[in-house]
Amino acid sequence: MGDDEASTSASPQPHKPAPPPGAAGSVKQHISSLVASSLRATAPQVDDVQPMVEVCAQNFGDYQCNNAMGLWPRVQGSPGTSFRNPNAIGQAIAENLPACDAIESTSVAGPGFVNIVLSNTWIAKRIQDMLVNGIKTWAPIVPVKRVVLDFSSPNIAKEMHVGHLRSTIIGETLARILQFLNVYVLRRNHVGDWGTQFGMLIEFLFEKFPNWEELGSQAIGDLQLFYKASKERFDNDEEFKVRAQQAVVRLQGGGEKYRTAWKRICQISRNEFDEVYKLLDVQLEEKGESFYNPYIPQVLEELSNQGLIEESKGARVIFIEGHKSPLIVVKTDGGYNYASTDLAALWYRLNVEKAEWIIYVTDVGQQQHFDMIFKAAKMAGWLPDPNEKKFPKTSHVGFGLVLGADGKRFRTRSTEVVRLRDLLDEAKSRSKSVLVELLDKKGKQYNCGFLFAFLITFQVKYEVRFCSGKLVDWTDEELDKTSKELGYGAVKYADLKNNRLTNYTFSFDQMLSVKGNTAVYLQYAHARICSIIGKSNMDVEDLKMNASISLGHPDERALGLHLIRFSEAVEEACNELLPSVLCDYLYNLSEMFTRFYTSCQVVGSEEEPSRVLLCEATGIVMRQIFQFLGITPVYKL
Repeated sequence: MGDDEASTSASPQPHKPAPPPGAAGSVKQHISSLVASSLRATAPQVDDVQPMVEVCAQNFGDYQCNNAMGLWPRVQGSPGTSFRNPNAIGQAIAENLPACDAIESTSVAGPGFVNIVLSNTWIAKRIQDMLVNGIKTWAPIVPVKRVVLDFSSPNIAKEMHVGHLRSTIIGETLARILQFLNVYVLRRNHVGDWGTQFGMLIEFLFEKFPNWEELGSQAIGDLQLFYKASKERFDNDEEFKVRAQQAVVRLQGGGEKYRTAWKRICQISRNEFDEVYKLLDVQLEEKGESFYNPYIPQVLEELSNQGLIEESKGARVIFIEGHKSPLIVVKTDGGYNYASTDLAALWYRLNVEKAEWIIYVTDVGQQQHFDMIFKAAKMAGWLPDPNEKKFPKTSHVGFGLVLGADGKRFRTRSTEVVRLRDLLDEAKSRSKSVLVELLDKKGKQYNCGFLFAFLITFQVKYEVRFCSGKLVDWTDEELDKTSKELGYGAVKYADLKNNRLTNYTFSFDQMLSVKGNTAVYLQYAHARICSIIGKSNMDVEDLKMNASISLGHPDERALGLHLIRFSEAVEEACNELLPSVLCDYLYNLSEMFTRFYTSCQVVGSEEEPSRVLLCEATGIVMRQIFQFLGITPVYKL
């Protein structure tokens, strides 16, 4: 299979224009390029040193170069070298930085730490360039252009539950981040649509509904209940179990009747999945286990020809260094399993879809499985040594459990796993009930601050109008749509703000709180920005072209500096595959804006044009991060 097939297999995406000429990626990337030039001049005899630039932890500067101590033992005693200690090397690094308008000043502390202070004028210009040319100019530069992102991946015939929430929204957020970076993303839904359970389902269908072809989807009805009933029959009736196993053989052998029934079951399940994805605003292209099944024999043959597959206790396995148990690729009964399917999928993604980076978003419990898959691929020569930091590469994005208030896996009172659709319905129901309560009391005077906080909680998309403290009526359509969309946003942020590797406790009360790192607080800040800009009565588009930003007040500078570090937050979130990095950045941005707004009058001040532009830039950055997270922002209340 060649490049033509690879191109047709990719999910269609609109062409995204490249950043305008002169875009320098992140600030850290820009400073690192300056430091790299200085290091070549300071220590020309060392040709493999990489710039070590970090945000300055103290108040000595904005960024810090930490190369001096590492260079000292490598240049000490070299011909022509006069450095007496690491501090002297640091002094040389500072002196050899190329002349540029980005750096205001430098200083050297201790054993050669070079502190770099950025120019206020340069910070302001970078913000104004973004306002004129768009936030895409702040997209950091990444060395990859084609990614396969495997996420969500529920099992056919089983409903999506709360455990699928994390994979789905983490994967969607990573996809949006990568697309912002001009990466072509192939969103893959590796659904479980092949295996022994389908023999059980098909045979149960044939038995219960002999005329199933005429009844269509009505024969199955509730697929979850149908699955439970067939599983109970499978576990308790040996004769049925034998027939179910024979049905698997006929299905995998291409029996027309069995394939038709299998497709019918898959489609019912697929329709249910699609409803949830639509609610969450998630885009995926399904390529399930069955898609890769035809590729398994040739992939295993390739591995066998390389001597990687061995016989062990009646099975065919690959022994992986660092693992006690081998990777079973063919079971004792001759059947394939998850490992054989995942190896075939990896081969396909590398050779047909031409992926440079393949990312798997699953729970942490599958980390060992994917470690073995990746190591087997390296043994086969499909992947380079991960220590070489070359492409193509693979990554497993693990995540923890969603817990209930009791600290155990989040379940219903009847100990059932919480269906994802039910969880989303609950979010909508809670928002709607409180909104209805407020509307029923509309004749009374409201505490506008409380009402504002409440409406922010649910990220109200529609314009809400106040008249002498009274809330004007909403239509039923507005009420329903608002409570639905904005309840989901609170659920997403409450999940994404956590480090994905840890478990977290699901709590509607916490996620809807008006205090702390919640969607409520962030939406409040964004709505206030929009209100300030509206009150200024200034033409923001005209200001972008004709006004200038000044950062004379410390809180203006702090806000401006944090704004231009947006690129670094995106870069870190991408490199580490951690959406929580963007949530932390967003929360800190909202707090910095609050300090700026508190200490720096905007409307009516001499600096109003400049400060309105700072407000506009903050709003743009917040909205971009909201977009990454799949959250609809509040514009006006």
